[in-house]
Amino acid sequence: MKPVGITTTIPVEAVFAAGYTPVDLNNIFITDMHAGGLVEAAERRGFPRSLCSWVKGIYGALIARDDINFVIAVTEGDCSNTVSLLETLKHAGKEVITFAYPYDRDPAMLRCEIEKLAAKLGTTPGEAEKIRENLLPLRKKLHELDRMTWEDNVVTGGENHIYQVTASDFNCDPVKFEKDLDEFVEAARGRAPFSGIRLGYAGVPPIFSDIYSFLEERGAHVVFNEMQRQFTMPSGGETIVEQYLNYTYPYDMKGRVADIRSEIEKREIGGLIHYVQSFCHHQIEDIVLRESVDVPVLTMEGDRPGPLDGRSRLRLEAFLETL
Repeated sequence: MKPVGITTTIPVEAVFAAGYTPVDLNNIFITDMHAGGLVEAAERRGFPRSLCSWVKGIYGALIARDDINFVIAVTEGDCSNTVSLLETLKHAGKEVITFAYPYDRDPAMLRCEIEKLAAKLGTTPGEAEKIRENLLPLRKKLHELDRMTWEDNVVTGGENHIYQVTASDFNCDPVKFEKDLDEFVEAARGRAPFSGIRLGYAGVPPIFSDIYSFLEERGAHVVFNEMQRQFTMPSGGETIVEQYLNYTYPYDMKGRVADIRSEIEKREIGGLIHYVQSFCHHQIEDIVLRESVDVPVLTMEGDRPGPLDGRSRLRLEAFLETL
C-alpha cells in the first residue's frame, strides 16, 4: 500500500478504501529524533523564521521522505498557510490533492468534498463508508481509553495524548494499532488510580516534548485533551458525512467551546491550559475561549520543537500553585 501524506485529520476512510496508507506528516515531524533539524532544513530552503514551525516541520519531514510523493492537504478548516505550503511541495515534485471543510458546516458541501476526494483517490464514498464501519470498534476502544483517563484515573494525560493524536492515521496500520491499544488498556486497568489537580488541555497538540511529564511530576492530572480527542471522532455519526460534520476542529469556535464547556463540567476540571502555536492564526481564538469558560485558563505559547523553556516551566508551576 503506497503511503500518502496528510497535513491534518481528513476522512481517512477514503484513503484506506483506495488502497493507500495514510501518513500524518505532523506525527512524522514531531516524533523525529531531530525534529528541530527538519525545521532548520525548511528555513535553509527559504521558509521565514516568522512562520509556524509545524508548517516548516511538515515540509522538512516530507522532503526527507523519498517514499512519500503524494500529499492530501486541507486548504480550509486547518492552517492558513497550507495553500502556500502546497506551492512549495508541488515545486519539489510532490503530487497534491486538496480537501476543504466548509466553514459553515454545510452538509452538501462536505459531501461534495468527500466525493471529490474519493474520486481522486480512485474509490467511492460507498467504499469509504464500509471502512468507516470497520473502524468503529477501534474508535470505541479509544473512547474507552479516554473514559479511563478521567473517570477511572488510570491513564495519564500524556498517554491519552499519544493514543488519541495517533487516530489521525492509526499509526499507518489500524490492525497493529488496535493490538497495541488492547495491550495497553489491559495493563492500565490494573493500576492504582491517580489523584491531583484535574486539568484540561485545549488547542492544537503541543510542540513541547515534555509538557505532560512536567505536569504529572508536579501532581497534576490532565483528564481532557480537546483536539486529540476530536481526532477519535467522539460524537460519531450515522454516515461518514455526519461523522466529519460532528468533528469540531475545522469549523467555528461555537462548536469547540460547547464541547470544551461540557467536558469541563463532566470531568470536574479545575483549570484549563490553552496551547497556541507561535505565528498561528488560531492564537486569536484564545480571546473567545478565555471569555467562554468558567475555570482559570493559562495560555501557553510554543515555537520550536523541544522541551519546555524556563519561562514556560515557571508559568506552569505558578498556575498549579494558584489552583
